[in-house]
Amino acid sequence: MINTFQIDKSWSLFLDRDGVINERKMDAYVLTPADFVFREEAEQSIAKLSKLFGPVVVVTNQQGIGKGLMTEDDLHAIHEKMLTGINSAGGRVDKVYFCPELKESHSFHRKPSPGMALRAKKDFPLIRFRKSVMVGDTISDMKFGKRLKMVTVFIGEEKELISQNHRLIDYAFPGLKEFADFVSVG
Repeated sequence: MINTFQIDKSWSLFLDRDGVINERKMDAYVLTPADFVFREEAEQSIAKLSKLFGPVVVVTNQQGIGKGLMTEDDLHAIHEKMLTGINSAGGRVDKVYFCPELKESHSFHRKPSPGMALRAKKDFPLIRFRKSVMVGDTISDMKFGKRLKMVTVFIGEEKELISQNHRLIDYAFPGLKEFADFVSVG
């Protein structure tokens, strides 16, 4: 569990993208920078969190590429918009990892499999999964974090879903702002 007095630069933060940093498009994909809309106070929350944590990375499944709905260049343009907004608010994301493969591929790099986390650890040797927090809005994100022994933070207010998956979820907050406020109290 997180003890707010123990979060320091030796801790790493893993953030999902859709539904955590930006608004999730129901039954659709964020395909262009115009489709990317920050969730309320996400940029400021990441600014607050990036002052507390060591490595801050985004891990995101992006099967829109695998379905041919967008290209990797489209995704990079979306991420450029995201990073610009976060940087403008005084925050940072050290690297964005994505998996373009379809869910049916069962790719080692697609959450809940650990591939993106292992790539992050290779790029940032300071990362210790037991001193990492995974913030996401799906049970797949929670499974990803638990498989690596991370502290898991669920973003959302689906009480029944949270209750049914309480073994996977260490903390639940309505949004990134509430999580940032919680960890910065110490």
